[in-house]
Amino acid sequence: MKDVKVNHYDDGTASVLRKAVVFEELRFYQRSDVLYQLTQIFCQRFLPKYGDRTVDQMVQAARSTKQNIAEGSSDGQTSTAIELNLLGIARGSNKELLEDYKDYLKRKGMDEWFGKNPRFERMHDFCKFHSKYEDYKELLPKMNDEELANMAICLCHQIDKALTSYIQRKDREFTTEGGIRERMTAARLEQRETQKEIIARQQREIEDLQKEVERLKGLLSGN
Repeated sequence: MKDVKVNHYDDGTASVLRKAVVFEELRFYQRSDVLYQLTQIFCQRFLPKYGDRTVDQMVQAARSTKQNIAEGSSDGQTSTAIELNLLGIARGSNKELLEDYKDYLKRKGMDEWFGKNPRFERMHDFCKFHSKYEDYKELLPKMNDEELANMAICLCHQIDKALTSYIQRKDREFTTEGGIRERMTAARLEQRETQKEIIARQQREIEDLQKEVERLKGLLSGN
C-alpha cells in the first residue's frame, strides 16, 4: 500500500480528507484575480462594446482561470483527480487569454515587450514582487492598451509557470499517496489499530484491578 498520510481531527480521529488548501493565499491565484480585473478594464476601454465576441471570450477565459483554481483547490480535499482536472482547465484558459493579448498587439502593430527591453524589465519585476490586486488597483486605469496588454502577457506567463509546477507537485503527491480510496483504507486501518490499543489497555487495567481486588481480599481475610 502507498505511503498515505492520514490527517486527524482535534480529538485524534483519523480523517480521509486531505489538508485544505487556502487558495486565496496562492500567489498564482492572486495573480489570476489581478488578470481578471485587468482584462475587464482592458475590454471596457479598448474593445468594441458590441459585435465583437473577443470581449466575451477574453473575460470568460480570465474568469475561468481564476474560478477553476479556486474550485480545484477546494475540491482537492476529497479528490485529487478533480483538482488536477480543474487546474488543467485553468491553465488552458490562461493560455487562451495569453494568445488573445498577443493577437491584439499584432493587429494594432504594437510591440510585445521581452528580453532586454527596459519597459519589460521594470514591468516584469513589478509583477514578480506584487501579486495582489490592491497593488495594481490605482495603476491599471492609468495605463494605455499597449501597457495593459504587455502586463497581461507577463502575468499569464507567470501564472502558467507557477500552475505548471503546482500541477506537477499535486501529480507526484497523487502518485505516492493515492486518492480518496487509499486514504479511506489508511484511516480505517489506523482507527482499527487505535481501537485495538484501547482494548488492550483496558484489558490490562482490568487485570490490574482484579489483582488489586485479590490483594485486598487477602488483607481482609488475614492471609
